[in-house]
Amino acid sequence: MTEDLVKKILIAIGEDPDREGLLDTPKRVVESWKTLFSGYGKKPKDILTTKFTEQYDEMVICKNIEFYSNCEHHMLPFYGKCHIAYVPEKQIIGLSKMPRLLEIFARRLQVQERLTEQIADAMMTYVKPKGVGVSIEAKHMCMVCRGVHKQNSSMITTALRGVFKDDHCKLEFQNSVK
Repeated sequence: MTEDLVKKILIAIGEDPDREGLLDTPKRVVESWKTLFSGYGKKPKDILTTKFTEQYDEMVICKNIEFYSNCEHHMLPFYGKCHIAYVPEKQIIGLSKMPRLLEIFARRLQVQERLTEQIADAMMTYVKPKGVGVSIEAKHMCMVCRGVHKQNSSMITTALRGVFKDDHCKLEFQNSVK
């Protein structure tokens, strides 16, 4: 994205890009979008390659991972918390890998349902655990500041794979992330 495009957007919404307070805005927008959409340049396999042999076969949960994303329909933010769990199959991953995986997918234009599925699928593909559970609760600015104006609403999505489809494992995961 170029600064000229941001200037055109400012003009389209009725602003004057030459106004003192907006002089550096195009440059700042371009820089902020590099961060907000940095997930496009990253691949899950690049961060999920380091594994450690361990005979641990119980649930591992990384809970309350904060994230920020942007809805692909309105290009407005949605944000919340994500919980990622897996049951290892002879190998574990470093704790930081789960938040890093979330960031790869959250830093793209998204819908929450796809974000949830992408995390679960990447864990299954690259970590190869017995199962994965992902739960995301988020507040969507397209619901809060436009449209239906529901300030206190949030959306919850889940993706369950492998042993997480079994009632016992599903219940343990759900109780752990409450």
